[in-house]
Amino acid sequence: MDNALFELLRSVNTPTVCDALANLHPNRAFTAYTQGTPLATAPDAPPLVGYACTGKIAGRTPSVEQPESVRERRLAYYRYMAAAPKPAIAVVEDLDGNEAVGAFWGEINATLHRAVGVSGVLTNGVVRDLGVLPDDFPIIAGSVGPSLAFAHVTGFGTPVKVFGLEVKPGDLVHADRHGAVVIPPDAVPALHEAITHLVGAERALVDAAREPGFDIAKLEHAWSKFEKTRR
Repeated sequence: MDNALFELLRSVNTPTVCDALANLHPNRAFTAYTQGTPLATAPDAPPLVGYACTGKIAGRTPSVEQPESVRERRLAYYRYMAAAPKPAIAVVEDLDGNEAVGAFWGEINATLHRAVGVSGVLTNGVVRDLGVLPDDFPIIAGSVGPSLAFAHVTGFGTPVKVFGLEVKPGDLVHADRHGAVVIPPDAVPALHEAITHLVGAERALVDAAREPGFDIAKLEHAWSKFEKTRR
């Protein structure tokens, strides 16, 4: 991903990226995006764009391992996050799923991840400490809760599934308040042009609709022109 594409991706929302990727696939057969409704701690922040650093956590019940093992895995997890290619996004699956109660994500953990170079988080897990999280560290989570419960790291550096989206370590991810999408490597060379083309076509349609005297006849004409610009 070159700098020009990175800056463009940071300037558009995730729905735009999804539409551009769909236009690059025959019959719009692109499905590598989240499903469901996430919670964004910083809904007005620029989108997260980066390479996935994956982890798995749980917290509803205590770990059955020795405390020393749990501690060492946690530190190894932080080392893994620190060494990951940048820009990096932590993509962390809470294995408790819809029954997750352990708020692994709060002021302390957000600050630690930010300090080792992670840009933000995509997780189906629980977040807390709203209002005191780092301003420049967006977290897209599954729910809000007050308690750490028994939150602990169970693994890292393996494929995960968050909001129905399968993510592998190193995947290029775009995420914002709407959810997230994985950008396939084969789409990267054409993505800049695809996004620019899409944004221009959509802007022309919206601008036409805002013109004085816009009516159904003009809508049909504008829509015909819009359809010709789509792939």
